[in-house]
Amino acid sequence: MNTSTPPADRLVIALAQINCVVGDIDNNARAIRAARAEAAGLGADLVLFSELFLAGYPPEDLVLKPAFQESCRTALEALARETADGGPAMLVGSPWVEDGRCHNAVALLDHGRIEAVRFKVDLPNYGVFDEKRVFAPGPLPGPVSFRGVRLGVPICEDIWGEEVVECLAETGAEILLVPNGSPYWRGKHEERLQVALARVVESGLPMIYLNQFGGQDELVFDGGSFALHADRSLALQLPAFAESVARTVWERRGGGWVCVEGPRAAVPDGDEADYAACVLGLRDYVDKNRFPGVVMGLSGGIDSALCAALAADALGPERVHCIMLPYRFTSGESLTDAELCAKALGVRYDNVPIAPAVEGVEAALAGLFAGRPRDIIEENIQSRARGLLLMAVSNKFGPMLVTTGNKSEMSVGYATIYGDMNGGFNPIKDLYKMQVFRLCALRNRWKPEGARGPDGEVIPVNIIVKPPSAELRENQKDQDSLPPYEVLDDVLECLVEREMRVSDIVARGHDVEIVRKIERLLYIAEYKRRQSAPGVKVTKKNFGRDRRYPIVNRFRDSGAAATAPDVSIAPAKIVGGAERFEE
Repeated sequence: MNTSTPPADRLVIALAQINCVVGDIDNNARAIRAARAEAAGLGADLVLFSELFLAGYPPEDLVLKPAFQESCRTALEALARETADGGPAMLVGSPWVEDGRCHNAVALLDHGRIEAVRFKVDLPNYGVFDEKRVFAPGPLPGPVSFRGVRLGVPICEDIWGEEVVECLAETGAEILLVPNGSPYWRGKHEERLQVALARVVESGLPMIYLNQFGGQDELVFDGGSFALHADRSLALQLPAFAESVARTVWERRGGGWVCVEGPRAAVPDGDEADYAACVLGLRDYVDKNRFPGVVMGLSGGIDSALCAALAADALGPERVHCIMLPYRFTSGESLTDAELCAKALGVRYDNVPIAPAVEGVEAALAGLFAGRPRDIIEENIQSRARGLLLMAVSNKFGPMLVTTGNKSEMSVGYATIYGDMNGGFNPIKDLYKMQVFRLCALRNRWKPEGARGPDGEVIPVNIIVKPPSAELRENQKDQDSLPPYEVLDDVLECLVEREMRVSDIVARGHDVEIVRKIERLLYIAEYKRRQSAPGVKVTKKNFGRDRRYPIVNRFRDSGAAATAPDVSIAPAKIVGGAERFEE
């Protein structure tokens, strides 16, 4: 280890973009020790960790437990004592209780003790964030003195406004080191860069932006850490969707700090980034919850095919079990496509006909249903029989059941509660249908770095090009019950992500009756979504942590053309699919 004091004009800072687990304080501390040892081998003077790394982020209401707070403090003090060995100092994020108030804090550990502590000032309370519920804000901070250098250490949201960085600059900070827990959504990397750039311009200080890596429930933290020089140029770039302990070398030149050594990784964007996020989110949900693998229904359709590819890439084919559950409406084409997909992915594949289960349920209900025609209820029985059998396999052998509904379906309730909605996690929950098509085509020509599935075409082309169908009755197609997915997805994005008025959506060229119908279906499906499995967030507003609507809700936007029929009040029952659109 480096036991000498570095000159005041040079610092080697290691960036620990590594994975943590919420609540696993002992293993998080072990990860800190391992990263510090690696950083020592790189000649580091200081190691920077991401926001609340010791506790895991976001800890949510767990951080309110005194026992948890005490365990974090004990572990932090133990880590501090270990820095008496003369090796690298550390900036470690942890909850910190002072005067009866719990803070989101970062501590400088050096010379065998906790040298300094700084508290997060600006607590985010929007979207997926709820920090004002559990943390108290800190006072405006001054810089931390470290081996002759005054370090500004704003925490995550503290750089999204001007005040904290301005205060640090005015009180003598020379360089900004920012520990972050910034979750992924499409376009987020560029958004972070622009925010960081604004603070660099205002303060005239270089900035190191160190982001968390890994999946936590519905959130994915993509890493993608970077640094900017005071002249606004990019100083370094760590990879996204990958762990890294990176050596960066900073020298004082002309009165300011310049990075003279650091990595320059490429960062994926668009569909490639979304696919990588889904892989990482599924992998960490399964592994951090200690499931041996996953099981899922493979129908021969595009949604389950994409989920199977994601699972193989996340966990490796040997940990994925796909089951075809055919009934008399299952086409030969679907049987062939499902088997070809499983073979291409190299996953275990079984065929379990559901006729005995479906017909047994129908026989049990025959007396109650006597004199009533067959309708959507019998379709739901098929879906629920599949859900029952898949859950039985999950319970018997231990793998987590993956559910496979996309965001378009979940938006309008085109899914069967306690049927195809069964499962522990949904990797495509935040992907609209048209993106599902794109990601399948993408995966056939590209595989993300670190993916564990096979190379090449893994989703048969026929799955991508054939019309989607739930296959719960003869000759059924999704488009019998839904508008074309190009229309549906655009309207849904307007309603969900953008919260647009019906009149403004109609002005985009959509039919007012279709828009109002979709709006109504979106609202009445809320009770289903509340009972759906968690899934990876990739859009700016996902169902669950972001979008929180009441289940009992009679509001309908009546601001569109006054001459339009009032379909928001008239019955909107649409027959078809599996329990789709029930009132």
